[in-house]
Amino acid sequence: MKIDLSKIGLSTPGVTAMPGAASDWEFDADFTEIASTVSAADRLGYHHVTCSEHIGVPNDQAERRGARYHDPLATFGYFSAVTSRIRFVTSVLVLGYHHPLELAKRYGTLDVVSGGRLILGLGVGTLKEEFDLLGIGGVEFVERGARGDDALRALRVSMGRPFPEYHGPYYDFGGLKIDPCAIQQDMPFWIGGRTMRSLRRAVELAEGWTPFGLTADEMEEMIGKAKETPAWTARTRPLELVLPAPAAISPIDQPAHAADVIGGLFAAGATKSALRVKSRSAAHYIEQIEALATLDL
Repeated sequence: MKIDLSKIGLSTPGVTAMPGAASDWEFDADFTEIASTVSAADRLGYHHVTCSEHIGVPNDQAERRGARYHDPLATFGYFSAVTSRIRFVTSVLVLGYHHPLELAKRYGTLDVVSGGRLILGLGVGTLKEEFDLLGIGGVEFVERGARGDDALRALRVSMGRPFPEYHGPYYDFGGLKIDPCAIQQDMPFWIGGRTMRSLRRAVELAEGWTPFGLTADEMEEMIGKAKETPAWTARTRPLELVLPAPAAISPIDQPAHAADVIGGLFAAGATKSALRVKSRSAAHYIEQIEALATLDL
């Protein structure tokens, strides 16, 4: 069975340069090279590409997390101009760094610019040092879970609506107009995280779960537990389970291994996968995703 690229997302090379994960060329990549890989993914029919968010990484965390994080808003605005089909996933925006109305306006505008191709990946954040640098490291960090849930509810009734109104425990607003607003009133929200709480948040308040740092077995076990909850049964549509590969794959050099990895993700419950690809250059990256498109699973 040929691989279905409409179920395959790619971690955009170069926009995040994480030690131990990024290929060497990505640390010095020219943005036009990065854009060429996204254009190729669009041409081939991949589902989405990603861009992460960190406003500023504390110096003592840079070696572990990397220091380069392109801003998703500007990055996807450019990508939308050089593509026509592929979707854009923020992976992830930290809810505590933004007011819901800020996200509704800024990313609603991006949704308009991209022709309705945006998926908001959202999370509550884990890097206390970054919260501290932004002056929100006190009660805002401690209560980031409850505050994030309220932000999700507020964002849901604001996205794509010119006259948003919301009254919750942390956010309370009304009496304003947002123009432009998103094309998608039902814009997909995918929750990032590696805990059962993040998966429960996705089940209860979002359209998808996009975990990280977990094995296929761990994700399968967590999904099995989530399916036993009343919240899962109460859903009116299936939850997207966007499961990542544990490491970068090389479809040219190890096609069987790449196929096994992808097959294992779908066996674990994935409805879509999120892949990183080994490469020596932008041109080699394009060759790799072209080879990936021909795999049999």
